[in-house]
Amino acid sequence: MEVSKKIVLIGHFGVGKTSLVRRYVDSAFSEDYLVTLGVQVKKKQIELDDNQVNLIIWDLEGNAKVENMRSSYMLGTDGFLYVFDLTRPITFNNLNENLEFIKKQYPKAPVKIVGNKADLFDGNDLDEFLTKNKLEQVITTSAKEGTNVATVFEELARELL
Repeated sequence: MEVSKKIVLIGHFGVGKTSLVRRYVDSAFSEDYLVTLGVQVKKKQIELDDNQVNLIIWDLEGNAKVENMRSSYMLGTDGFLYVFDLTRPITFNNLNENLEFIKKQYPKAPVKIVGNKADLFDGNDLDEFLTKNKLEQVITTSAKEGTNVATVFEELARELL
């Protein structure tokens, strides 16, 4: 069976949303910071549980508050990746508030919480950091190294089937 699913990446500016998409779709990474203005859309076709899944990935411009995002960008969203930067606490200060808004506005759309830039921590420090900041059910990724990037997209896609 062939299906298409819209996935929207949201979070503050500079957390690595574009880098995650580029790593996943193009197998590429750049140290250069490119600001996303508005939205950037990419497509990736994957085989998952005997299904052909067309992921339509919307990389939205960074915003501290999800409710301030253009609602037209969110129309038809099947699932969300909420991305924050593990090295910048300000990027997850509004996490619970933003998740509440998403769940209220898009109750059927699953959300994966992604802590990016895990390459900047060593393993023990990262676990301690997540516990200290009460960050639960977070999938840690590194767009730079590729760590867990495919996993987070494919876990969300599997939930959407």
